[in-house]
Amino acid sequence: MVRSIEITKVSIRDRLIIDANVRMNDPKDYDFSPRVAIDGSILSLHNEGDDESTTSVELDAEQMTTAERDRLLELRVKFSVEGMHGVLTHKTENTRIAPNAKKLAEPRWKTVLPLSM
Repeated sequence: MVRSIEITKVSIRDRLIIDANVRMNDPKDYDFSPRVAIDGSILSLHNEGDDESTTSVELDAEQMTTAERDRLLELRVKFSVEGMHGVLTHKTENTRIAPNAKKLAEPRWKTVLPLSM
């Protein structure tokens, strides 16, 4: 299940783009079905069937115009798991000089969602 959802950025390119961070309870948990709704100028993002993990952001006039025109948005999600994606303890100082330098994996996901208004 989803522990928390946080909208980090709202931007416009060809359509409305929402960047979000999603924290999951377990690394083997794949239960994430995002749903987006607009009420007035407030955009809310939540997981289907889960009323606890909800986040919202207020859209400005240009973002509202784009959302009403397209009736969809692009959602970019960065997943993380509590306790698994924390601080890297043995970090290579200069990654350009270390051919086997490792970074933490950052699973990302991008999709297009319809808006319910």
